[in-house]
Amino acid sequence: MARYIGPKTKIARKFGAAIYGDDKNFERRKNQPPGQHGPNKRRGAKRSEYATQLAEKQKAKYTYGILERQFSNMFKRAHSSLGVTGEVLLQLCESRLDNVVYRLGFAKTRAAARQLVSHRHISVNGEIVNIPSYNLKPGDKVGVRAKSKSLSVIEDALSSRSDYEWLQFNDETKEGTFVNAPERIQIPEDIKEQLIVELYSK
Repeated sequence: MARYIGPKTKIARKFGAAIYGDDKNFERRKNQPPGQHGPNKRRGAKRSEYATQLAEKQKAKYTYGILERQFSNMFKRAHSSLGVTGEVLLQLCESRLDNVVYRLGFAKTRAAARQLVSHRHISVNGEIVNIPSYNLKPGDKVGVRAKSKSLSVIEDALSSRSDYEWLQFNDETKEGTFVNAPERIQIPEDIKEQLIVELYSK
């Protein structure tokens, strides 16, 4: 299955959250589920437990831009780890190179960050890395290669960047350091990871 490139507001309305960032259309229509009749054509139809769990998994996948097989493999890694499965799963999502490029402010969206990585604009510890799913380790330094630092899209994104506790950013070198994987309380995404764990545990 290819990565989703369809209408983003429609997906945001489906989950009732601006999972792709600021969206004026979503803010205007967030109380109106997509479709002519909303999510259920039957009045009073109640969502099943399975449907709720599945929706939460889909929400996480769309938020981080991860395909089904990748997400399933990440869950297996999280499940076999020593930590809390749901928390480790989100930490793995946050440790992806494309997500860190987005968090550092080199791109305004994760999709744009993924494109920067794929087009070889991003380096890790001084080496070009063009794999968006590349898993960063504590201490890894992420930057923009010298030839790409003047790109207007990067400069524009950096002008409105935000700071995160688990990342350090050097304004002079335009380079960030992945200090460590964030704790669950530090991750701002509104994802109920326990529902995802319950879904995969069936």
